[in-house]
Amino acid sequence: MNLLSLREVSTLPIDLATSLRKGMLYLILALLMVMSTDVFAHAVAQGDKGYIQEITGTNIIAFMYLGAKHMVTGYDHILFLFGVIFFLYKMKHIALYVSLFALGHSSTMLLGVYFNMGINSYIIDAIIGLSVVYKAMDNLGAFQRWFGVQPNTKLATLLFGFCHGFGLSSKIIEYDISPDGLIPNLLAFNIGVEIGQLIALGTILIVMGFWRRHTRFYRQAYSVNVVMMSLGFMLIGYQLTGYVVAQ
Repeated sequence: MNLLSLREVSTLPIDLATSLRKGMLYLILALLMVMSTDVFAHAVAQGDKGYIQEITGTNIIAFMYLGAKHMVTGYDHILFLFGVIFFLYKMKHIALYVSLFALGHSSTMLLGVYFNMGINSYIIDAIIGLSVVYKAMDNLGAFQRWFGVQPNTKLATLLFGFCHGFGLSSKIIEYDISPDGLIPNLLAFNIGVEIGQLIALGTILIVMGFWRRHTRFYRQAYSVNVVMMSLGFMLIGYQLTGYVVAQ
């Protein structure tokens, strides 16, 4: 990760009018994304929810599809993954961090459903929003500048992976999945999640590959991580508001 470059870039003069226009565009996109939280966060689509509740027995292909669909359309997952690999250039480093995230995500999703360990969906999704805030702040070098410390990025990726997995397991538990064929269906779902993650990762890497060739990458990287942090805070606020209203 290249935190020094971002610190240097943050002090560069940027045309104010251009920044304001970009900021307004980012804000509009952020609002649209948060307004779609029920569709794209950890909640399973209503049609898929009904399907999960009705079927019994082993359905490998169906659950693989549902797992892949969840990952590809789960923007909170994608935002965190995007932040994790933002300044990773070598494939061995990307593989390490993505594997840590997958390990955390998979273990708590499988164990959470199997042992019926659910967490309030609003609370866990707020924590997932916090993971996005953390990663954006880490990319901006904020922990070193503000607090004089640097969190262990590998450990943080694993721990937040646990949180992402609990977010999904809590939703699955709410849908009262049939115990008939539970284990193979959960494994199939998890395989689908990993397939979806690879699809998302491949897309991100292709886009990042072209973007990094642009001469303004580092200057734009600062703005993008600020926007990502803002999205995380908005997701936290959305979920905590939902928690209070639901009481």
